[in-house]
Amino acid sequence: MATTLFRTAPAARAALRAGSVKPGAAALATSFTRGKATLPDLSYDYGALEPYISGKIMELHHKGHHQAYVNGLNTALETIEEAKAKGDFSQAAAAAPLLNFNGGGHKNHTLLWENLAPNSKGGGGEPEGALKSAIDKDFGSFGTLQTQINTALAGIQGSGWAWLVKDKTAGTLQVITKPNQDPVTGNFIPLLGIDAWEHAYYLQYQNRKAEYFKAIWNVINWGTVAQRLSQA
Repeated sequence: MATTLFRTAPAARAALRAGSVKPGAAALATSFTRGKATLPDLSYDYGALEPYISGKIMELHHKGHHQAYVNGLNTALETIEEAKAKGDFSQAAAAAPLLNFNGGGHKNHTLLWENLAPNSKGGGGEPEGALKSAIDKDFGSFGTLQTQINTALAGIQGSGWAWLVKDKTAGTLQVITKPNQDPVTGNFIPLLGIDAWEHAYYLQYQNRKAEYFKAIWNVINWGTVAQRLSQA
């Protein structure tokens, strides 16, 4: 799957000028085709990640939830654009939370789909090469990284994400969490994200979310993670 490019649209810049959106949030809230955010295609079938993630969950997660973030992002941007045209920056500021939530949801899920792959297309296993070396250096072992991420996921209250990121200043890998759909911004570069929202697992795992956190490692696309690290 080709990486979706994110740039700042005029509406997002209007909200940014109004002082209501963080620069990072505005910058990665926009993935456009002919002026509209669009739902990215998957490079695998909905059922390709079974038995670890069911096809029903993947279809609902992609066509339902991700599409809702895309729709919400477009609505927020249209609202901000209309406010800009009227010079009403208070209205633009009022739409900023929706821009952050839906723009973050669009960005986070786009990264998530690229982070996953069936076993036949490189999903699962363990990191190799430079990525493995970086993980061993900063966490001690791949097993320790898994434990830290699973612990971080289990500790999320409500909804959110756990991320493996690179700290651009320190040059090290770290595990962080983000609430709701807040995107990874600032000094961190997202390498691997795991969704802890109930819609990512509940139809299959119900309240046994720890089983989902364990199962998803079987379909992680380490090639994509390694590529992001090499470009960080």
